[in-house]
Amino acid sequence: MSHVSRRTVLRSAVTAGAALSVPGLLTACSTASGDNDVSNTGKKLAPWPTYKPAAAAKPDLAATTEGVQPGYTSYPASLTTSVARTPGDGSTIKVMSVSFGTPPKAEAQNQYWKAVEKALGVKIEYTVIPQTDYQKKMATVMAGDPDSLPDIINMFAGYTLPREAQFVQKLGEDLTPHLSGDAVTDYPNLANLPTHAWHDMGRIGGRIYGIPLERPVPGSTLYLNQTMFTDAGMKEGWTSEDFAAVAKKATAGKKYALGAATGSMFGNAVHNAAHKAPNGWSVDSRGTFHAACTDERWKAAVAFQAQLRMNGSYHPDATSLSTPDLQTLFLNGTVGSLQNGFGAYTTLFADAEGLMTPALALPYSVDGTPGGVVGARRSFGYTILKKAKKERIQLLLRVLDYLAAPFGTKEYELLHYGVEGVHFTRGKDGSPQATKLGEVENIINLPFRYLAEGPQVLFVPGMPEVVRTLHAWQQKVVPVAVRNPAFGLQSPTNTAQGATLDALLNDTVTAVVAGRSPLSELDSVVKNWRSRGGDKMAEEYAAEHAQNA
Repeated sequence: MSHVSRRTVLRSAVTAGAALSVPGLLTACSTASGDNDVSNTGKKLAPWPTYKPAAAAKPDLAATTEGVQPGYTSYPASLTTSVARTPGDGSTIKVMSVSFGTPPKAEAQNQYWKAVEKALGVKIEYTVIPQTDYQKKMATVMAGDPDSLPDIINMFAGYTLPREAQFVQKLGEDLTPHLSGDAVTDYPNLANLPTHAWHDMGRIGGRIYGIPLERPVPGSTLYLNQTMFTDAGMKEGWTSEDFAAVAKKATAGKKYALGAATGSMFGNAVHNAAHKAPNGWSVDSRGTFHAACTDERWKAAVAFQAQLRMNGSYHPDATSLSTPDLQTLFLNGTVGSLQNGFGAYTTLFADAEGLMTPALALPYSVDGTPGGVVGARRSFGYTILKKAKKERIQLLLRVLDYLAAPFGTKEYELLHYGVEGVHFTRGKDGSPQATKLGEVENIINLPFRYLAEGPQVLFVPGMPEVVRTLHAWQQKVVPVAVRNPAFGLQSPTNTAQGATLDALLNDTVTAVVAGRSPLSELDSVVKNWRSRGGDKMAEEYAAEHAQNA
């Protein structure tokens, strides 16, 4: 099966989000001291934007109040228009975002780029930052000349950027007057973003500085090779002992049940959730915050992974494989599983067709306690605007309002699939099917979706059974998703040096699972983390939580 293409692999990797290399479970263990001005404690809090749902195409599978997404087993027969007038004024807008795809073709040769510019009524200068370069590039941008900042900047949630909140507060436009309360109704597609997305984005100093990228409840997800795991004895309601036995049986010769990529800590996020360890933080009935790394269940999850590794169930290069290389090994059957963002399904099932059948794992139980799944931050980062005059800010918001068009609209189709007859044709069911040009010029390589996007839905063109499978899986796991109560809260201590201490702890977890360090090493690292600011962070989150309750 060596015909798996690099394009296919990169396309599958793109939707992983932070889950690929920065499991959100451990962002709790970071630290430092910092400027309290970004804190929301003691500040008057701007009301969240009024939620006003847009008229949407009726789903075939209903959403639930708990967070199961609406599912579409077929493409809407007729599309609506969500933006009445061209938002732009012919001016040039500079934008910047993270990217998980290959670099886009230049604007002059890119028909997709040109089509979006025409629809928006602006010229767009787009700086695309590969995920692997994001931290380094953003450090340069944040330390550079404020006048040279792009007009629109995507703040990717996958990394902790030092003093990020201070940067946003100082150089970003305070969008409170434009978006807080009923003001957002001037931008109907932004008003269609659910309150949970704004909440998990959070305020800075009591004010609203960004526009969230809404995401579903499930976060990091364990994708399995269904045949490999079923043949080895996988069953619903399995225990941690069952999981270990299945992984050991499925590993033979040069095939390994478990795969992992650099930075994923052997799929640490998924195993933490199955052990019911806190997702970053937990908060008790008294409002006290406790970090995941101070919880015995967190330590037990690391020990469990170390046992899986000792059993030989992990690919031997699990600490050094790149994400694209791991995707190749998964698609060609060399590894039987990988941790990825839930959103990877949008391309994974199509890319795996004819090669293998992916399945989404259900959590195993531990010592009689049913397991959980990773509850994602409901905002996959957020978008800020450089300070500007009121008219300019309104123009930029109109552009973002267009980009946030919901599923089932003409605007959404253009942004996600391109131009009919150029980038896609219609399948028998009317769903867009990418042309060869559409596979090159698309929203992955030119990621407008990371500037603004409508609420996500379950849909895979031409694969209704996959949508039914995803919807049924969500019904089982959404109720047991382990949420992080610190999402949307500010900790000046965390924002100052969180990245450094995250890396320290994560490197130790990797070393313990890999067998290079004893399990006892975790105790000394956690003690170090707490003394360098972890306990202070807990206090700051508790104060914010009390005010936001």
